[in-house]
Amino acid sequence: MRPFEYASPTTSKQVPDLLGQSWGEVEVLAGGTDLLSLMKDEITAPKRLVNIKQIEGLHAISNENGALHMGTLVTLDRIGAAEQIKQNHPMLALAAGDAASPQIRNLATIGGNLCQRPRCWYFRTGHGLLAQDKDGKSMVLSGDNRYHAILGNDGPAYFVSPSTVAPVLIAYNARVRIMGPRGVREIPLEKFFVTPQSQQAREHDLQPNEFITDVIVPAAPGVHAGHYEVRQKEAFDWPYATAAVVLTMNGDKVQTARVVMGHVAPIPWVSNEAAQALIGKNISPESVDQAGHAAVAGAKSLGHNAQKIHLARVAVKRAILKAGGVA
Repeated sequence: MRPFEYASPTTSKQVPDLLGQSWGEVEVLAGGTDLLSLMKDEITAPKRLVNIKQIEGLHAISNENGALHMGTLVTLDRIGAAEQIKQNHPMLALAAGDAASPQIRNLATIGGNLCQRPRCWYFRTGHGLLAQDKDGKSMVLSGDNRYHAILGNDGPAYFVSPSTVAPVLIAYNARVRIMGPRGVREIPLEKFFVTPQSQQAREHDLQPNEFITDVIVPAAPGVHAGHYEVRQKEAFDWPYATAAVVLTMNGDKVQTARVVMGHVAPIPWVSNEAAQALIGKNISPESVDQAGHAAVAGAKSLGHNAQKIHLARVAVKRAILKAGGVA
């Protein structure tokens, strides 16, 4: 174990001053389920850990003007079990309650889940975020890429965004509140995820001296939501593809739609094409099939992951059927 400093602030305002000016110097310790693995594998070797668990307000779940507010330290287990979330945002409760394993859900936090690093095996074995060899060529394109991106994969990043909860939150139009040395800023969660263009970049719109304080989910009265994951096994496993769908209906016809896919691109993938294929139509086998094909119309195999295109299409179709109440 490499030596490091340990800080335990008691207020959010103390945190930015304890964080570093460049990535890798300091890490935020929340649940620790991902960070400790990264440290053990020497993917990161911070000089300081900033434990934010003693900051009381970051553990809260509240309702403000109908919107759900979750502190960054709220665990996935609490999200899955909270009655107000089950009632008002049931797709979120289902996704959080089905993530990882019970042991991990008891520790993993919503902020940590959104900020977790890619599960790409090239990255996790020390080949860098973009997995490039000494000549700057991608190891993913010439190697085993069966779990890698099928969308947004023109390079240089080919990993997939690992959070199974993020697509659900984005479908609900969630926002994140971020604190840094200049105060607090708030952005749509959809904009929080970015595709890095260099090895030194990060996959989140977050500076080294910033951290997430809250996740805010707008009220969703009258919406119809559905979520579907394709896994190799039902127990703890990383999905091949996920889909989250939120619909509003005008009678039997779709008035608005949000379709978000996970584990298919370096960011949670919002499919406007699939949404447009549904608007103004009934939920029928034909319209659902059209939306599924539209969702992966731009998908491209890297050589060993062609099966993910089919699986992503299936995930979208089944999520729509769940949302439409005809699954």
